[in-house]
Amino acid sequence: MIEYEDLSRVNSPYKQKFSEAFSRFLDKGWFVLGEEVKLFEEEFASYCGSKYCIGLASGLDALYLSLLALDLPEGSEILVPSNTYIATILSIVNAGLKPVLVEPDLGTYNIDAKGVKEKVSPSTKAIMLVHLYGKPCKMDELINIAKEYNLHIIEDCAQAHGAKYRGKTVGTWGIFGAYSFYPTKNLGALGDAGAIITDDPLMAEKLRALRNYGSQVKYKNDYVGINSRLDELQAAFLRIKLCDVDKINEHKRNLASIYKQELNSDYVIIPKEQENTYEVFHIFNIRTEKRDELKQYLFGKGIKTEIHYPIPPNHQQGYKDKLQGSYPLSEEIHRTTLSLPISLIHTGDEIKMIAQTINRFFEGDL
Repeated sequence: MIEYEDLSRVNSPYKQKFSEAFSRFLDKGWFVLGEEVKLFEEEFASYCGSKYCIGLASGLDALYLSLLALDLPEGSEILVPSNTYIATILSIVNAGLKPVLVEPDLGTYNIDAKGVKEKVSPSTKAIMLVHLYGKPCKMDELINIAKEYNLHIIEDCAQAHGAKYRGKTVGTWGIFGAYSFYPTKNLGALGDAGAIITDDPLMAEKLRALRNYGSQVKYKNDYVGINSRLDELQAAFLRIKLCDVDKINEHKRNLASIYKQELNSDYVIIPKEQENTYEVFHIFNIRTEKRDELKQYLFGKGIKTEIHYPIPPNHQQGYKDKLQGSYPLSEEIHRTTLSLPISLIHTGDEIKMIAQTINRFFEGDL
C-alpha cells in the first residue's frame, strides 16, 4: 500500500536529534517561552526574510491573532477565498469580523484579484489571502488593490513554507504572514504549532503580549489576550527540521514534475503552472468529474489519496448563517478535487506508477 502520508517514516531520520533535544529540554527545566522558542523565532524569521517571528500554539491562532492585533471595528469585512480550509474563515468569525467570500481563479485555485476588487465595500478592512496547496498568490496585483483601498493584507501561509513570488518569500508581502506547523506540513512539528512573521516592530511587540494573556510584564495585562504560546519542545523539534525544509520542498517539486510529465492532461486537470512563482507542493491536486470513482479505484490498487476539501465552506452546517450566497467555482473545485501522494517518503518511481495507474483508469482498465 502506498500511503498518502506516513509521519512515522517522515520523522524517523530525526529520531536521534529529537531525543537529544528532549534531553536538553528536560535538563533545563524551562518548559514555556524559553531559549528554544526564542532561537526558533530568530531562525524562522531569517529563513523567511522577515524581521520578527512570534511563535504560537497553532496556525489558527496565527490567523486569529493577526486580526486581533489590527484592532478592527467589530463587524468589519474581511475578504477571503471561497475555497479555503475552514480555519481561515473561523479566525475571522472568532475575531468578531465578517468573512466575505471571493471566488478563486479556477486555474490556480488562489483568490482572484478581479473578484477581490468587485467585493470591496466601505466596510472592507483587510484581505486574508491563502497560498493554497503551496502555490503563491499573484501578490503584485493584490498589493495594488490593497493600496488603492487602504486595506491590510494578511497571508495565510499554512501550506506554503518556503514558497516565493517574484523571489520574495510568502508571508513577507503583507503586514502579517500566518504559518501552521501542523505535523503534515512541509515544515511540521510533532503536534500543533504556529507562528506569525512581520516587519512591524510595534505589531510584533503587541503580538508577543496577545499570545501571553495580553501581558508583556508578568501579572500586568495591557491587552485582552489569549494563551497561545509555541511549546518549547515543539520549537526545539522545529529548529531541527527547519534545516531540511528546502530539501523537502525540492523533493516535492521533483515529484510534482513527474506527475505533470506522466499524467495525461486529456484525462485530468493538472495544476496550472504560474510565472514568477516557486511552488512547494504541500498538496498536489488534480481534478476530474470522476473523482470519487478514481479515488476508489486507486485504493483498490493500493494507493491512498485524500480530498482537500470535500465540503465547501458555504455548505458547512456551522456557517449556514454566516456564509450566504452561491459560489459555483468553489463548489466545482470541492466536488472534483483529489490530492495525490507527494511526500518526503515517496520515490519518483512510485509517483510515476501512480500517474500511470490514473491514466489506465481513464483508458478503461477497471
